Amino acid sequence: MRVILFDLDGTLIDSTEAILEGFRVTFEKFGKNYPGDKEVKKLIGLPLDIMFENLGVKENVWDFVMTYKKHYRKISKQKTFLLPFAKEALKEASTFARLGIVTTKTGEYSKELLEHFGILNYFEVLIGREDVENPKPHPEPILKALHKMKASKEAAWMIGDTCLDMVSAKEAGINYVGVKFEYENEKNMKRCAEIVKSDVLKAVEYIKGFYRY
Repeated sequence: MRVILFDLDGTLIDSTEAILEGFRVTFEKFGKNYPGDKEVKKLIGLPLDIMFENLGVKENVWDFVMTYKKHYRKISKQKTFLLPFAKEALKEASTFARLGIVTTKTGEYSKELLEHFGILNYFEVLIGREDVENPKPHPEPILKALHKMKASKEAAWMIGDTCLDMVSAKEAGINYVGVKFEYENEKNMKRCAEIVKSDVLKAVEYIKGFYRY
């Protein structure tokens, strides 16, 4: 049976509001100037420590990360939303594939969100930031998910909204489909993925149709 691995932010959920608030609150708490929403958005998809470092935090980066996580957890359910067609995509995908999540978000918080939205039961495995040494774009998260699922690379696909997802899939040796979202500009996405769909349901339908010929 085929396997589809999904990214989370920008693919199935939109937690932009919660992420931006988390960064604003964290910079304010440490008395540092907030770099701005635009700069944060450019980095979404990367691990938190790398995001903070790229935003100018050179010392005590893990204090920033923990402060962010504490605030994010308090607001995430209220300020995160399922993307259009996400539930329909999972329902359709589950008819012909086994499903998993590969994200740079903390796995524990990701599970809480998926449970909140009533979609956790679709997934056999969830690989979060704490589950790997090398996050996307390294292939380790995808390879770990496939190992846990006892699935072959030949049967596997990745759906994600950033080049991090596409590079990770390519390096892991599996197929991949991109979806459009604001975290990655369209020009970059087309460089990273030959196939880019407007939403996750269309990506699932593409994978399903791929095997009809």
